[in-house]
Amino acid sequence: MFEISYSLCEYCTVSKQKQKSLSLASTPLSLPIPLNRISSSSSSFSSSSSRLIRKEMSREEERAAEMENENGVWEEEQCRLYEAYNELHGLAQAFDTPFDAPAVLVVGHQTDGKSALVEALMGFQFNHVGGGTKTRRPITLHMKYDADAHSPLCRLLLPSNSDSHSDSDSEPHEKSLSLQEIQAYIEAENMRLEKEPCLFSAKEIIVRVDYKYCPNLTIIDTPGLIAPAPGPKNRALQVQARAVEALVRAKMQHKEFIILCLEDCSDWSNATTRRVVMQIDPELSRTVIVSTKLDTKIPQFARSSDVEVFLSPPTCMLDGCILGDSPFFTSVPSGRVGSGHDSVYRSNDEFKKAISLREMEDVASLEEKLGRSLSIQERSRIGVSKLRCFLEELLQKRYMDNVPLIIPLLEKEYRSATRKMNEINQELSTLDELKLKEKGRVFHDLFLTKLSLLLKGTVVAPPDKFGETLQDERTNGGAFVSSDGLQFPHKLIPNAGMRLYGGAQYHRAMAEFRFVVGGIKCPPITREEIVNACGVEDLHDGTNYSRTACVIAVAKARDTFEPFLHQLGCRLLHILKRLLPISVYLLQKDGEYLSGHEVFLRRVASAFNDFAESTERACREKCMEDLVSTTRYVTWSLHNKNRAGLRQFLDSFAGTEHNTMGSNCVPAGISQDSSFGSVANEKDTKSRADVKLSHVASGIDVASSIQTTETRLADLLDSTLWNRRLAPSSERIVYALVQQIFHGIKEYFLASAELKFNCFLLMPVVDKLPALLREDLKSAFEDDLDNIFDITNLRHLLGQRKRDAEIELKRIKRLKDKFRSLHKHLSSHQAHSTAFSDHR
Repeated sequence: MFEISYSLCEYCTVSKQKQKSLSLASTPLSLPIPLNRISSSSSSFSSSSSRLIRKEMSREEERAAEMENENGVWEEEQCRLYEAYNELHGLAQAFDTPFDAPAVLVVGHQTDGKSALVEALMGFQFNHVGGGTKTRRPITLHMKYDADAHSPLCRLLLPSNSDSHSDSDSEPHEKSLSLQEIQAYIEAENMRLEKEPCLFSAKEIIVRVDYKYCPNLTIIDTPGLIAPAPGPKNRALQVQARAVEALVRAKMQHKEFIILCLEDCSDWSNATTRRVVMQIDPELSRTVIVSTKLDTKIPQFARSSDVEVFLSPPTCMLDGCILGDSPFFTSVPSGRVGSGHDSVYRSNDEFKKAISLREMEDVASLEEKLGRSLSIQERSRIGVSKLRCFLEELLQKRYMDNVPLIIPLLEKEYRSATRKMNEINQELSTLDELKLKEKGRVFHDLFLTKLSLLLKGTVVAPPDKFGETLQDERTNGGAFVSSDGLQFPHKLIPNAGMRLYGGAQYHRAMAEFRFVVGGIKCPPITREEIVNACGVEDLHDGTNYSRTACVIAVAKARDTFEPFLHQLGCRLLHILKRLLPISVYLLQKDGEYLSGHEVFLRRVASAFNDFAESTERACREKCMEDLVSTTRYVTWSLHNKNRAGLRQFLDSFAGTEHNTMGSNCVPAGISQDSSFGSVANEKDTKSRADVKLSHVASGIDVASSIQTTETRLADLLDSTLWNRRLAPSSERIVYALVQQIFHGIKEYFLASAELKFNCFLLMPVVDKLPALLREDLKSAFEDDLDNIFDITNLRHLLGQRKRDAEIELKRIKRLKDKFRSLHKHLSSHQAHSTAFSDHR
């Protein structure tokens, strides 16, 4: 009983076709003959009426037979259509062609019962099912109904070079394997990927299955999504989760795929898998939602209203226009098929019967919880068999609708494969020394043209692919970091957020260098550094603070500016080396790239990189010579750029000292003036006293001035030459001199470095690189042309590419003819069916 119900539900499409044939075949038993032509009470018919009845019955029988024949042809065309789409999917996987056949893509988390549901849809077990990551490659299952296949007939699609006994020049071939061998192959692939760094692969394992219990479906089982816990301890699992999600998202990008979204939850407000699916299909317009493990959820509901909401979720919980208008609910019995002691089912038939029994028990449990019978609409969403029928009908409609669209795509791909074949033949015809040399020279000129174009400026290369923001440039090429470890905020640099390359990126890097170095202040000076810099002279033990200032300034400047010189060279070398892949892209885009000549291209790339590195090193050495000369000997006319500022500082310092000394002398002058004033009290001697007073006062002023200058000179010598105790005035003088010398070195270093990198790094790319590459090319041609172009290997590779192109061209042509024939027959059948319906 279970087997009968299972097969009827499972193959509803085939049954419908047979029912149509049966109904048409039985039409003579219920002919629409007017009652006035037949009279049961009449004993005789007129001869004309009898002939008319027999003629009409014969016509109806002919129509029924014709329709039955048409149905047989239709089923045959459906089978051919399904096979054509399977071949189209295999072609897309083998040659990375830009079209995909409609298929059902199963998406779910690791514990959602994804692989178990796929096995239930097929009617037999084959996969590696269990906890953890059991699927590391997508598995594509081309299932086909075959009434004569009483056991699953499995064929694994293998690439041409996977079997050592197969001809490497042949097409990808199918290999018949048993279910156990298929399962062993999948487990071996999972174990292989588990040991590799990538862990997962987007390349599909393609299996074709013919079975009497299989629906006509193409299902792609993807690796289960992972929801790792946060924290550094789970980084490995977090990396796996990102890899799986990226793989699944890439598969969901194909517009032809129907997404089977599995949710293992009893509350539709928890969108675990839908969160990922809706990033690709926001409206769920090509998504079928399935709630798995229904048998474990039914006991969780305490009230019938909860069951009602679960079976028919409101739009606020389950938004979007999902396929089928509402979710499906499935249960798959646990247990594996096998002969071991841990196996639950001895055969796939037992497993199939258990699925049917589980479906009936789910319906009974739901009706018991609801306290009523399920409606027809509700029953059509419960069980694996209902989901299978829905997917089969949906996929069949997609197949029919896409046939007219596939033909133009195949035509376009056929033209592309033909053009590829012509290019290969053209390359094979040019494999002689003279033509290869000429191709090398032409490539040399085109390569230099692209380099010059990138330096001058272009928008041909996409910035999102080849451009770098300032933050990316700092990460990849190194940042300008001062001795204190601080970086200049990148947001303050013009065009910092723009993705630049070529000359624009070079100019931005040089501008950042000017910003960073130009804003550097002299490092702080300690009193200990000043005292240590004084030292002892060879002729006396006095101090020379001008020499002290020079010693400190050049040491500070050398330590500060030398790292920036190396950082600038590293940054600009990174920018120049990036010109190579961008130039290659431009050559490929314009169809000027020498594909297949890898040895020659590697030599050109090596020559360019060696030139860039040697040129940067030579330029940096020239800049280093300037920095060494500037910090080895102080030339006041060069280093003391801001002489007016220094003079103003020293003048203010001298004025302060003069005022201090003047204030100490004023009281003596006043006392003398007072004593002289007391002598001239009498009126008769007043005029004579005034004259004498003026002479005496003038003499006193001169003597006081001489005394003050001598005192100041003595104080200056005492504080700068004889005294080793560092006075504040001496410290300020040394600091001012150091600042002045440091500033002069900085200005000279900044201008010299920018000028030299422009002249000895940038300009050689324009005027010296062409000659160097030309000489390298000439030397290569003279030494060993065969090794440079690797003619023997190139001829072998071109031959292999030609054979692959011929295989691809042959398969595309066969598919194109097959789809064109299918389209013609399907259109004819549709027109004939319409005419027959109109006639009836």
